[in-house]
Amino acid sequence: MGTRFDPHLSDLAGNGARRDLPAVHELAAELGGPPGLAIAAARLAIDERRRALEAGAHPNGGLIRRAAELLEQLDGPSLRRVINATGVIVHTNLGRAPLAAAARDAVARAAQGYSNLELDLASGARGSRQAHVESLLCELTGAGAAHVVNNGAGALLLAACAIAGAYPTIVVSRGQAVEIGGGFRIPEVIAQSGARMLEVGTTNRIRLSDYQRALDSGSEDARAILRVHRSNFATVGFVQDVAVDELCRLGVPVIDDVGSGVIADGIGLIALGDEPSIKRSVAAGAALVVCSGDKLLGGPQAGLILGESSWVAAAAGHPLARALRIDKLSLAALEATLQLYRDPKRARREIPVLAMLDAREEALLARARRLRDGIGLGAAVVRTLGRAGGGALPLLELEGPAVALGGDLDPVSIASALRTGDPPVIARIHHGQLLLDPRTISDEEVQPAIRAARAAVAGLLR
Repeated sequence: MGTRFDPHLSDLAGNGARRDLPAVHELAAELGGPPGLAIAAARLAIDERRRALEAGAHPNGGLIRRAAELLEQLDGPSLRRVINATGVIVHTNLGRAPLAAAARDAVARAAQGYSNLELDLASGARGSRQAHVESLLCELTGAGAAHVVNNGAGALLLAACAIAGAYPTIVVSRGQAVEIGGGFRIPEVIAQSGARMLEVGTTNRIRLSDYQRALDSGSEDARAILRVHRSNFATVGFVQDVAVDELCRLGVPVIDDVGSGVIADGIGLIALGDEPSIKRSVAAGAALVVCSGDKLLGGPQAGLILGESSWVAAAAGHPLARALRIDKLSLAALEATLQLYRDPKRARREIPVLAMLDAREEALLARARRLRDGIGLGAAVVRTLGRAGGGALPLLELEGPAVALGGDLDPVSIASALRTGDPPVIARIHHGQLLLDPRTISDEEVQPAIRAARAAVAGLLR
């Protein structure tokens, strides 16, 4: 007959031997909470303690306490709010662009109940979800029509499919047959569309005459052009490219993947540099212009397709359009973000991505000093470089202040403690220092970041 598990003795003794470990159901009974989760937490805690004992460790702290911690983690959300202290503005691992307050409010309204997602309120007839953003996109860019899908990769695939139906060969510069990210490669996108890809030019130089020869070289099928902005890397030195205006004058449909979604003139941000705008490509006469919604545009995950009405209609009518359609919450956030662009000054101020790109030295320094003074424990203000991130503006360096933590403490250990704290703070290690970059920390996040940093550093100093 086995010995009954004594939870109090277990906490005091720390389960010093493997034979003292309780049965899973005994430990779960001490936890409360949903039975299934309690059993899962108990099993994790016992397995963790067994591995520690087998490795010769002598863990401190009670088994029940650890099981309760694990139960709390299992019972909480997996997708959590984190504080981005990396200085990377459009951080793909952290959800890319944070939404403007107006967009967050729009999501909350759409989530509260039913909505007129596909209902025309005036007539009572079935409507189109595209109606909520199409006129806005056309107004802001000059496009004849627009269609929105669930992400930028989907927008490019759908655009290629629409063109391939009539133009089964798509001409691409060899230097633009790139991998966009996550294994998403231009040659494979074109193959999925059913078209044949014809590469022209060289890796570093492409001329208008290269495209012209490709268009004139055969009569077996009609040919279109795909132009891809190399948004996540840059080629410098002995390079040459062809502007979208020149390509559109060749008289065949042009798909222009502009990448990051610079959507309106008048923003006036020097940091945007030569990033291609949707409006320019539309004005040049591109058949279809595609981009992401959650990069420099500063909205939710979405893929935008704009351009000539007939080609947008071909994309919208393709069978893939339904599989790639945008959901109501992303649509609400996108509409609210686009409405901000009607007033460029307001967009620059209220869309977080634009505000972070535009952040002034004095504001960043004041925030850095608040962090340093609140954290204490040897924190210091240093200089660093932030990044746009998200596969945009790869050469842009955003100089500014940051807060270095920990002194002689191991920066990897500090980063781990911050990452597993509450709230999680995601920091950056640079030249052996753990840095908190105030560019990507909002004013409302300063105090939570201070508390998390103090707890992380103090815990390592014990």
